[in-house]
Amino acid sequence: MRNENGFDLWAQDYDKSVGLSEEANSYPFAGYKKVLGEIFNRILAGTGRNILDLGLGTGTLTAKLYEHGCTIWGQDFSKRMLEIAQAKMPDAHLYQGDFSRGLVEELAAQKYDCIVATYTLHHLTDPEKIDFLRTLLSKLRPGGRIYIGDVAFETRSALEACREKSGDIWDDQEAYFVYEEIKQHFANMTFNKFSDCAGVFELWM
Repeated sequence: MRNENGFDLWAQDYDKSVGLSEEANSYPFAGYKKVLGEIFNRILAGTGRNILDLGLGTGTLTAKLYEHGCTIWGQDFSKRMLEIAQAKMPDAHLYQGDFSRGLVEELAAQKYDCIVATYTLHHLTDPEKIDFLRTLLSKLRPGGRIYIGDVAFETRSALEACREKSGDIWDDQEAYFVYEEIKQHFANMTFNKFSDCAGVFELWM
C-alpha cells in the first residue's frame, strides 16, 4: 500500500535514485530518459499546449514542457514532491490527491490537449488502469492524446523474464503494463519499447 509519508521522504532524492537505476540500465528505470524524451518530443510535435500530468512527482518532464510554453496542470500523492515541482513551475496548477480515487475536482472540470502519466499508473491494478484510462479519454480535447511512460512489457512472457532477471529487487506489489493484454480494451492504442522494462503508450479517442 502506498504511504504519503514514504513518498514525501523519498522526494528530495527521487531524481537521484531514478538516475542511478537509469544509468545502470537496470530495472526499474532502464530507458527512463528515452521514455521521457519521447513523450516530450511527441507533445511538442503537436499543436496543443494544455497538459495534465498525473503523478508528476518532482516535475522532471513537465518542467521542460513548462519551459517551452505549455500550460501545466498536475496531481500527485505527495505534498513534498508537489512543493519541489511547484518551485520549478511557479504558474503551474498543481493539486494534491490520490489518483486511484480519481481526479481532484479542479482537474476533472477541465479538458486537455495531452494527458501524461510517467512511472505512476503501475500503482493501479489492471482493472483499475482500464477504468481510469477510459475516464481520462473523456477528458481529452478533440485530437488529444494520452501518453503513458512506465515499466511495461509487450508480452506476459517478457515481464516474467524481467522478473527472473531482476531477482530480489523486483517489486511484486506493482502491477506493470502488458501491452498484449491491455490493448484488447482500447480501440486506439500503440506501444513503443525503449528498454527491456520500459516503453511508451499512446491512446486517443
